[in-house]
Amino acid sequence: MTTIVVVDNGGQFTHLEGRALDDIGVETGIVGNSTPPDEVDADGIVLSGGPEIDERGRSGEYLDADVPVLGICLGMQIIADEYGGAVGAGEYGGYADVTVDIDDETDPLVGSLAPETRVWASHADQVTALPDGFDRTATSDVCGIEAMSDAERDLYGVQWHPEVAHTERGEELFANFRAICESDD
Repeated sequence: MTTIVVVDNGGQFTHLEGRALDDIGVETGIVGNSTPPDEVDADGIVLSGGPEIDERGRSGEYLDADVPVLGICLGMQIIADEYGGAVGAGEYGGYADVTVDIDDETDPLVGSLAPETRVWASHADQVTALPDGFDRTATSDVCGIEAMSDAERDLYGVQWHPEVAHTERGEELFANFRAICESDD
């Protein structure tokens, strides 16, 4: 069975990420972001959301774990920051229902959601410049980079929260990530 571990960055929805993975038939667990990556045996990693990028713990070390990584909200921002992208305050602010336009229908994570999907997202902070090697895969009226991918390194990020009920097709996004993890074996 595929195992995907959630690294908890203090987000209020982290437990829902674990539950969403469990609901699609993935073996899962949640570990604190102070857990060393070599103590985690997984086919994929989810970096959860959370309140502060400065409280990322060892999350950045998971990017070298040689398994696919999905960053959700703060998790995406951590990936961008670790690889030289930019993260800054969003103009829109807190949580809202947002229509996201999918830029790349061939992207293994978000492509199946094209042409657009409704999501629940926070834009208090967001990725403002892509890191080298990443492509923007989704955008919205309130955020220029709603999703990003580096399929070569199996690193993916979404600004929104696929684990909450307000997000349409969140389960499909997690299933897409499971497929990425399974094809990486």
